[in-house]
Amino acid sequence: MRYVIVVLWMLFCSVTSALAQVSISIGINLPLFPTLVQVPGYPVYYAPRLNSNFFFYDGMYWVYEGDNWYSSSWYNGPWWLVGPEYVPLFVLRIPVRYYRNPPMYFREWRSDAPPRWGHHWGHEWEQRRSGWDRWERSSVPAPAPLPVYQKKYSGDRYPRAEQQHDLNSRNYRYQPRDAVVRQHYQEQAARPASSRHDATPQRTPRPQDEQRANPPASPVVPRSQSPQKGDEDSRRSGPTQQAPTRQRDSAVDAQKQQPQAVQREQQMPGSGPESRGKGASQESRQEQEKLREKEREKEREQREERRQERNR
Repeated sequence: MRYVIVVLWMLFCSVTSALAQVSISIGINLPLFPTLVQVPGYPVYYAPRLNSNFFFYDGMYWVYEGDNWYSSSWYNGPWWLVGPEYVPLFVLRIPVRYYRNPPMYFREWRSDAPPRWGHHWGHEWEQRRSGWDRWERSSVPAPAPLPVYQKKYSGDRYPRAEQQHDLNSRNYRYQPRDAVVRQHYQEQAARPASSRHDATPQRTPRPQDEQRANPPASPVVPRSQSPQKGDEDSRRSGPTQQAPTRQRDSAVDAQKQQPQAVQREQQMPGSGPESRGKGASQESRQEQEKLREKEREKEREQREERRQERNR
């Protein structure tokens, strides 16, 4: 029977160790960097203005919530579940009075002493963490510096998990000295990096992206005859594209002038019904002749332009 209990305990420890690497939400949402005050005689800070059991030790944040411990390298998470056997010793030694939201069973214990974790977590845990509540008061290490640079990152500027380790490594030079804290820090730093590497998909290019990368070529204006060989490529830009434009403008002008000519013809004296029997007056015939001469002149100009275009 004892062998079965030992095996079950080992399985529980392995599961708890795995849970220590799981990031979860614990219901704490801090919009700003909290005010932290050092616990007298301990290398630990606590948050007197928060209604939660919020601490800072050896470069990381520690929260006791719902009978579980959580850790993070940033003040507002993400938070990682920590098994009872992996909580740092000086975090376990924090006196009861510095828990701002203590559980009901804490109130039976001395406020100037640490919680009775052995009584709460059982004899097996106390055997594994033997001596956790005994230490040399004169050899307490100095507290780690606070990462005050994180004050700049609040609200919408609070970084995502995959950004936090990079910011921390650039702005916070302190490295954990406690072996247990160092292990937590390294596991949390490696986890977001691997998740970022695995979860970043290759973005499939969309049709509009391809159009931006390869814009359509400018339309080529058709020419009446095949271009000559040689250096005609260097001459293609400029005059080649201007000639059709001049032709179109001439045609439009001719169309505009025809209705005007008709109107003038209708307004001229002798063009009414009373004089139609006698034929068009000499003045009308002269005007029509001028119009025809202008049209012939324009046709000659157009033919000359096309001839010059073919010779280029």
